Amino acid sequence: MPEAIVRRRRRGARRINLFFWLGATLLVCFAALALLGERIAPYDPTAQDLFAMLEAPSEAHLLGTDNVGRDILSRIIVGTRFTLSIAVASVFFAGIGGIALGSIAGYFGGLTDRIVTGIIDLLLTVPNIVLAIAIASVAGASATGLTIAITASFIPPLARLVRGRVIELREEDFVAAAITVGMGHTRILLRHILPNAATVIIIELSLNAGQAVLIGSALGFLGLGVQPPAPEWGTMLGASREYLTIAQHLVIAPGVAISLLVLAFNAFGDGLRDVFDPASRN
Repeated sequence: MPEAIVRRRRRGARRINLFFWLGATLLVCFAALALLGERIAPYDPTAQDLFAMLEAPSEAHLLGTDNVGRDILSRIIVGTRFTLSIAVASVFFAGIGGIALGSIAGYFGGLTDRIVTGIIDLLLTVPNIVLAIAIASVAGASATGLTIAITASFIPPLARLVRGRVIELREEDFVAAAITVGMGHTRILLRHILPNAATVIIIELSLNAGQAVLIGSALGFLGLGVQPPAPEWGTMLGASREYLTIAQHLVIAPGVAISLLVLAFNAFGDGLRDVFDPASRN
């Protein structure tokens, strides 16, 4: 084997390790914070201390305190559960809806495909964040409303992706053979088509999780997410904007946390893409 090809493959393997393990490590750390939460937080995240308002980072409060004296580090730790669970739940439910719609449209075609595709194309004309804001306004400012809004905004692009992949796979010989032996449509979809589309779906969902964090934080910043005193990161950002000129640490802490979580999901998704699609490394 030529030495140049060997070097290129080694670089690709190092890149896989870098992206995949960086994302996986960060996600494990965030999951641990979400699970442990109050057990490792140095203070009660909702406890107020009016004598310690807007304190800068110190030995007593490593990330400082907010406008009513609550410890920011404790709120970041406990808030991981809100931000991470909303993102994961949104992607999970969007996966169910997108896979179902895309599979039905792509496999059966005809009138069914035209109706589903028409609805998807209509929804795709609206940017994700705008659609999420509209739905959150109707669903209400809560964790449930936030999850519904993000889920609904993710279903159309995922359904379109799944539809395209299913259309490709239904023309394969193994599908024709399954139809020939009299296998039912549901069984063909579940046992032959969707398993072969799983790689594309998993990668897309992992990348969507990073977008879910951003959209959820944006809605929280606008007051359409989890309501105070719950320490959701986007809500913390929204509450701190009034103090930006005098207490920058209020913005920096949740901003860095959001960035790291988005980085974790994106790095993990890129690592998976490199593993399952070697051509993307070239």
